[in-house]
Amino acid sequence: MLRLGLLLLIVPVLLLMGAYFWELNDVRACTLDGGHWDYIEGVCRQEPQPFVSWLERSPWLINGGMLLSVLGLVLCMVGLYRRRR
Repeated sequence: MLRLGLLLLIVPVLLLMGAYFWELNDVRACTLDGGHWDYIEGVCRQEPQPFVSWLERSPWLINGGMLLSVLGLVLCMVGLYRRRR
């Protein structure tokens, strides 16, 4: 139970960070080329685009990842508690 808890605690956060920095790399490359990033379409445009947060674009991914991490924390706590008894 402890190993599963650690996996659920760490892996979703690492996947979310990886996806975030992947998109950030595209945004910065677009900005350095003199363009404006279209967050909804995920492409570089020449005209200014409004900012749309990642939470508004994919709420199930963000909230689901955080819920899995909380579940992993609970499983870790249960696993540590049972082992010490």
